[in-house]
Amino acid sequence: MEEDVHRIELFRNRLRTLIVVEPVLDLLDFVPDEDKQRIRATLTQKGDICAADALLDAVIRGPRPPGWFVGFVAALETAGCGHAAKYAANEPPSAALEAENDNCVRLINLLQLSLVQMKTRDVCHRCHDRGRLTDEDRQNILAELDNRGPISGARLLLRRIMRNEIGWFSDFLDILRETEHMGLVRELQGEPLADPGDVSDPPADLKTEAQPEGEDVTTNLRRDSLYSSMDTGLDMSPNGPEGPDIVLHDYQMEVARPALDGNNIIVCLPTGSGKTRVAVYITKQHLDGRSSRGQPGKVVVLVNKVPLVDQHYSTEFGRFLKHRYKVERVSGNSQLKISFPEVIRKNDIIICTAQILENSFSSARGGHEDGIRLSDITLMVIDECHHTQKGGVYNNIMIRYLKQKHRNVQLQKEQKKPVNIPQILGLTASPGVGGARTQQKAEEHILRICANLDAVAIETKELGKEAKDPFKRIQSAAERKEDPFGDVIKGIMEEIHNHADLKPLCDPGTQNYEQWVVQKEQNAAKEENQKVRVCAEHLRQYNEALHQSNTIRMSDAFSFLNKFHAEELKKKYDPEAEESIQITDTERFLFALFKGKKEKLQDLAKHPEYENNSLTLLRETILKEFMGREEARGIIFTKTRLSAIALNQWISENKKFEACGVRASHLIGGGDQSVVKPMTSAEQKDILNKFRLGDINLLIATTVAEEGLDIKECNVVIRYGLVTNEIAMIQARGRGRAEDSSYTLVEMEGSGVAERESVNEYREKMMSRAIQRVQKLPRADYEKKVKEFQMQAIMEDRVRTKKKQQKSMKTEHPSKVRFSCRQCCAAVCSGQDIAIIENMHHVNVTPQFRELFLVRENTSLQERLLDYEVNGVIACKKCGQRWGSMMLYGGIECPCLHIKNFVVTYNKKNKVFSKWNELAIRFPAFDYVEHAQLVGQEDEDEEEEETDF
Repeated sequence: MEEDVHRIELFRNRLRTLIVVEPVLDLLDFVPDEDKQRIRATLTQKGDICAADALLDAVIRGPRPPGWFVGFVAALETAGCGHAAKYAANEPPSAALEAENDNCVRLINLLQLSLVQMKTRDVCHRCHDRGRLTDEDRQNILAELDNRGPISGARLLLRRIMRNEIGWFSDFLDILRETEHMGLVRELQGEPLADPGDVSDPPADLKTEAQPEGEDVTTNLRRDSLYSSMDTGLDMSPNGPEGPDIVLHDYQMEVARPALDGNNIIVCLPTGSGKTRVAVYITKQHLDGRSSRGQPGKVVVLVNKVPLVDQHYSTEFGRFLKHRYKVERVSGNSQLKISFPEVIRKNDIIICTAQILENSFSSARGGHEDGIRLSDITLMVIDECHHTQKGGVYNNIMIRYLKQKHRNVQLQKEQKKPVNIPQILGLTASPGVGGARTQQKAEEHILRICANLDAVAIETKELGKEAKDPFKRIQSAAERKEDPFGDVIKGIMEEIHNHADLKPLCDPGTQNYEQWVVQKEQNAAKEENQKVRVCAEHLRQYNEALHQSNTIRMSDAFSFLNKFHAEELKKKYDPEAEESIQITDTERFLFALFKGKKEKLQDLAKHPEYENNSLTLLRETILKEFMGREEARGIIFTKTRLSAIALNQWISENKKFEACGVRASHLIGGGDQSVVKPMTSAEQKDILNKFRLGDINLLIATTVAEEGLDIKECNVVIRYGLVTNEIAMIQARGRGRAEDSSYTLVEMEGSGVAERESVNEYREKMMSRAIQRVQKLPRADYEKKVKEFQMQAIMEDRVRTKKKQQKSMKTEHPSKVRFSCRQCCAAVCSGQDIAIIENMHHVNVTPQFRELFLVRENTSLQERLLDYEVNGVIACKKCGQRWGSMMLYGGIECPCLHIKNFVVTYNKKNKVFSKWNELAIRFPAFDYVEHAQLVGQEDEDEEEEETDF
């Protein structure tokens, strides 16, 4: 009996994709009625895969009377699940046959766009006659055909036929021949289409922009079908020069209706349910309507991440609308951003990152010609609109809107013409609850988002069968019994505590310790306490190494520490003078401390028995998912860039992963705010494209991939020790778009991760209830609350603006601030020596400053940005502390300062900043002509000296 249970568990991932739940359930008399009711409810709410999982749980964990297993196998065979019966009876096909069958299934899925156009009724009857469909199958397919149409019926037939015993594909080809579908037969066999009428050529908008040499259009259509969605309303039939029609499902049309009437709304639908398709439809209707009335239309689509700009263009707005309207996309990495107002003027639909639009608004307010105004836009689509909260760029844009709306009220009272403002369309899958602890606060949060977007309603729809959450599990790894590697690191940290007389109030390796040590470093920098400052910096790196050893390999943690110390030692040598830079006694102590423990740490990192158990659990989870699926495609979310890169390396070095078909890569953010080299937008785009095409089937990503990533075939989502809020949970879970998706949380026992996930699940329910209650509010009450929150937002913005204007430093001359090296406290320069390039880069080109630093090769980042480039890093000649980078701007070398590397002194008080905009003082613009003349004069003087010589 236990062997039978073990076998079912072994083949579980196969069985859950092959079982047809309803007929099998009817034949299992040993399953209690209450379990059957629960399984049927799961089928209705979550679909086939989750219901099959529930059925298998009931079979192996419920009452198992004598003969239960024989009855289970017989039920599978009787219900037409012969393929599943073979696995259950331990008679799986050979590896070669299984692989061939998997390829047939993949081919059917790839060509589904063509296959759903078949004569479903005729094919259904022939499949039944050949025994490939049961009586119940035929009845269900014909009912689907009559009730929901031929495409829906065809999909059901294809899903059912693929669950047959091996050999079904050959029969299916014969049936297609018998029913006169020769074009489909040739396409399934990979033959060229003899008659263009057999299968329509893909419309022009489905051809890839850069079609690889040697690939035909059909190949590109199959590839596109991996991530173009029939389920979200795409009609693939050609539609002349205007491209394909946009056909919405009933639920999509229902949520779109208020916007079609010109109202501001928030569309709140689950991930994968076609929110963007709704926005495309509303955009088209908006522009068509204004065109028919002889009015100009301008639509701006705002996103919060660079990769989403291209995604929305290529898969949605550009694909559907570029045949009728001018569509352009602009991001921070695009050269078009410098001519953004011109892009706005020349195009009908502009997809851009929100910051670019906000910058252009600011330019217009400052009187510059290169800015645009809110009145230039007629419809503004805000993707992931739950970010429209205090301090965010979305909120800054909407505050402008709200101020103008309320000014318009006053203008109307004065019988003056109001200023045009755009219609607003917000899109989100999860507005969240904003950290609310009560239902009332959750409702208030939803109302505030509605107010910020000036929405007349938040439109949602219960999707039932159409919305299927992934199968969810939580895996907890037991704590290590022994951790000698971590003990050595903690011992080093204790010696540093004693050396600097530091007394931490929390345990090393925790987030609380990280916060404590960062605060210590900042305070020490302001107090010019070099001993504590440098010790705190080293403690922070050891704390990070402890975190790494608890999540990734000990060898990764060791490499991280080794690299850090090598880089610190490298700072102490001038490559030109070949002599040491100042090394303090504390630095000597720290270098010697690591050197003395380095060999022991390196040796311990080679002992696999001391590795953390969560990594072992992650390995088991990945192998189980990829071995148990016909085609797996997954994302692992992890906390840091370092862990994403290390996990990718770990997977690439493990032959077991390669053997089960794992092809992995990492995906991290583009901001240069860590010790890890960031990804450029081009690199991100390349990785995402390879993931969509299946060249990569496992992404190891930071939270950069949580929102907006649109890959329908992703069926494995793993959060590796990472839990934040309910929005992130919903977004990450929503990356699993395929029917048989799973969502797994891997945590270390006692870490509190599972508890936070439970809290997030509760908050998700609070969010759903809050939305429902807001929707049921009487119209007068809703409008009153929204107006109150809008006025509050406007007043708060005015207070913030006034405070900024009142800051005394704003009116002070830059000479009143002085900068010193954050590490050695050496005086560096006055604020009057600093100028700004392009309102962004703070440079010091004075001859006096050039004597204080040395230039090193920029090993972490080399990038070209418009007309300037980063050539190297500049570092303090005295202590080696990095100060910034050397830029080449218009042929002039400009030392660019990063404020985080300095202590700023004003009015005899020391402060530290992480960004220049935190320092409320105006620096003059860089005078290019003046400095170009000076550089030219210096060059002439040098040439004269050489001639004299």
